Amino acid sequence: MTSIPSNLGRVPNSLASRISLSNLGRTNASLLRVQSQIATGREVLRPSDDIVRSATISVLDDRLERSEQLLRNFSHADSALGVLDSVLAEANEFALQGKSIASGQVGSLTTASDRAGAALVVDQLIHGLFNGVNRASVAGYVLGGSQTSRAPIEAFLGGFKYTGSGPGLTTDLGFASAVPITLGSGNPLTATSTRVRGSVDLDPVATMDTRLGDLNGARGLGVSMGTFQFSFSGAPAVTVDLSSADTIGDVAAQLTGAIRQYETDNAVTVLGPGGISVSGSSFSIDVAPGVPAPSLAFFEVGTGVTARDLGLTADTPFVFSPTTATGASLDPKATWLTPITALAGVTGTLGSIKVSNAGRSATIDLSSAQTLQDVRNLIEGSGLGVRVAINAEGTGIDVLNELSAGSAGALSISEVTGQGLTATRLGIRTLTSDTSLQDFNFGSGVHVVDGKINPTTGVLDPALNVDFRITLGDPAGTTLDIDLRPQDLTTVQTLIDRINSEAAGQLAAAGLPATAFAAGLADGDNGIALVQDSTFTQLRIESRNNSTAADELGLLSGTYNPASATLIGSDRAKVRVDSLFTHLIDLRDALATNNTRGIALAGESIDGSIADLADTRGLVGGYAQRVDKATVREIDRATLDESTRSQLRDVDFTVAATNFSLLQTQLEAGLRVTALASSRTLLDFL
Repeated sequence: MTSIPSNLGRVPNSLASRISLSNLGRTNASLLRVQSQIATGREVLRPSDDIVRSATISVLDDRLERSEQLLRNFSHADSALGVLDSVLAEANEFALQGKSIASGQVGSLTTASDRAGAALVVDQLIHGLFNGVNRASVAGYVLGGSQTSRAPIEAFLGGFKYTGSGPGLTTDLGFASAVPITLGSGNPLTATSTRVRGSVDLDPVATMDTRLGDLNGARGLGVSMGTFQFSFSGAPAVTVDLSSADTIGDVAAQLTGAIRQYETDNAVTVLGPGGISVSGSSFSIDVAPGVPAPSLAFFEVGTGVTARDLGLTADTPFVFSPTTATGASLDPKATWLTPITALAGVTGTLGSIKVSNAGRSATIDLSSAQTLQDVRNLIEGSGLGVRVAINAEGTGIDVLNELSAGSAGALSISEVTGQGLTATRLGIRTLTSDTSLQDFNFGSGVHVVDGKINPTTGVLDPALNVDFRITLGDPAGTTLDIDLRPQDLTTVQTLIDRINSEAAGQLAAAGLPATAFAAGLADGDNGIALVQDSTFTQLRIESRNNSTAADELGLLSGTYNPASATLIGSDRAKVRVDSLFTHLIDLRDALATNNTRGIALAGESIDGSIADLADTRGLVGGYAQRVDKATVREIDRATLDESTRSQLRDVDFTVAATNFSLLQTQLEAGLRVTALASSRTLLDFL
């Protein structure tokens, strides 16, 4: 109310007016606040209204904003995963149809014409699969991995090439959790070959230009740059800071500068004419000779590890002296900038290699390569759908086949005669003496007859365990029976050793020299080479005891070269992309050529793809389930936060309406009292 306090007797009119106006102003302010609360629905309109509640409301606002973003993420992820599952389901249908066709066409009652017609159906399945896998969702192409802006599969050289990269995009589920919403390679639709792994440690040596980040370091844990100390012949230690160094040359220059300054300050000679250099993969320090023999030692500062990482000291300390100049190995990694001349694991200059893929071959001359990047560019520039990568350990290069072109168009990397076994020295030849026989025939391996018992005598019969017979081209037509055992099927070398061992005794028994026959690998096309005396006529191979070994080793389909008296078996260690595209192409080609065995093998491979697709769909379903659960959890949490914020922030309309009515009455009364008081004059008191 607007009134003059009772403790005041007579007051000036101006004071009474100011008191009345002040009270009216407060009433108006309160009325405005209540009106704002009713209009906005909020009791706390600004932090000054209630500091404690405002702080809590601010936290809840942030949480609710994040919840809104997470729910948008979940909706985005759910949509992308739905499209991905649809793509996999459609691919599964194509695979089931292919398997059904293979099962129906493998029987003896099916004619070549029937199979040719079925081949056209399978060809349509392939094109349908191609269109299906190139579908996009809100996240881009669902099978493009981390590169979702372009179609992941493209038609290439009669096959299908995967062009995506990376493991895939992920979405934030909160609580430090994420879920993939696109897939990269490694599933039945976007597989790439993984068996052409570099089998040779290129063992690069260090140079002054080698970056410290490309070193494994003397401890095998990389190089951590910082400070360390050195001491010359037991003198007080000097600290060196190498935190700014980026290359081995930087380390050598800064360490040389510190030691030269020490020489100037103390009038001594520490370094000889060789200074600090790199020897192999280690630092080499030329310590000047003297009497007594001087020594240069390095020490860590505190918990630092820089000196040990650089091979200048070790857990068991050592010193550099005029007779001990080399530190521990820095173990450099291979990089694209590594010079070919710095690869200790590759002796001699590079020559040419032969790459065959998708039914095409190219001879690639690597003699001009200066770095590993040049090797990569030359191989990938052949346009045969292969990609070159440095392995995770940084010790060698891998060649990946990204082209699904069927078994007939699988990848093979072989030598070019007279080029110094370049592919073997680089470790990328697909058939070497170390190749596992389990990798033959696209992973089905080689099978032999073993442990056969003579039904009459009941004892082991060597004749029943012979896998194939080699008939030499000598006048007597000498035969060599080869009995392979399971223990001989480890690598190509163990197989070759067994063939030569079996042949040696039989050659001697036939009166032929040991040089009349030998098995090995040729310097040229891939395949097991059987070499006989140059004066013999053509060599022949035949299977025995229903063994499939000769066929699975490629000997039955080999080519005989009269000039070198050598039979070179077909390459059974080729590398194909194990994808549904490959298996359907195999089925189509087998149907078109009326190849019953090929139809059966393709059907088995498709069955494997169906199982892999089921696993992939299960994985995607698991991701979708996580998204659904996260959505429910986030909605519940947001609802609770919203309820709590409402209790703290929102106005009680009943209370506000009551206060509004009271303030209106108070304002009206105040105005009347003020008006009445203001109308009185001195005459009213006379």
